[in-house]
Amino acid sequence: MKVVILAGGIGTRISEESHLRPKPMIEIGGLPILWHILKYYLSFGFDDFIICCGYKGYMIKEYFSNYYLHRSNVTFDFSAGGEMTVHSNVSEPWKVTLVDTGKNSQTGGRIKRVQPFIGDERFMLTYGDGVSNVDITALIKQHDESNSVVTLTGVQPGGRFGMLEIDGRNITSFKEKAKEDGGWINGGFMVAEPELFSYIQNDFSILEREPLERLCAEHKLGVYKHFGYWRCMDTQRDKFELDDVWASGKAPWKVWGN
Repeated sequence: MKVVILAGGIGTRISEESHLRPKPMIEIGGLPILWHILKYYLSFGFDDFIICCGYKGYMIKEYFSNYYLHRSNVTFDFSAGGEMTVHSNVSEPWKVTLVDTGKNSQTGGRIKRVQPFIGDERFMLTYGDGVSNVDITALIKQHDESNSVVTLTGVQPGGRFGMLEIDGRNITSFKEKAKEDGGWINGGFMVAEPELFSYIQNDFSILEREPLERLCAEHKLGVYKHFGYWRCMDTQRDKFELDDVWASGKAPWKVWGN
């Protein structure tokens, strides 16, 4: 199953960093948060990624095209014409497809643009700015047992985010960016059937509005309740907090080895 990652937004609320690089390339512990997300999915056996690029997407492409340089020790021998030797080669068993989904496309539009790379297959979907220790295997199992087109991960971080009203395993109300504090919100880490594409109209479609609201009204939007760790890197303060968690050596999302 492919994993689609939304990585094209500008990230205006963390402009201290995002004016220099796309939000998913902002680092936690010296490594892009996008790297952390890929490593997390890989720990569950998912190694085929489609990254929806947009704002400064060339920086994401450059990172992966020079992955060995970013992650390995190298020697450049200029006396031998600039010959490069890679020491302790660091590689990952993943396939990464980088798709330019437009600088100004909305979340739904970006997903629609990668449809040719997915076809008629089920896929995973998440945002390029959040980390968690959600049980991906359990999430998929619950989706399998439902008739949902999309099952998203519901989390409880407090205010700032859109609100979900939940009845058992189904969402009864989806309100993006509500002002109430507390409650359940969409934490990403979704499973989606290819039928989702038919709910998205064009580049200006916002996934969290009409597509998910329609699925909710049709009782085809499910939720997997996650009571564990989840954080979204929305502001500079969030970035500093995630840096501290990583530096502690006890980051909840680091479920892989060295």
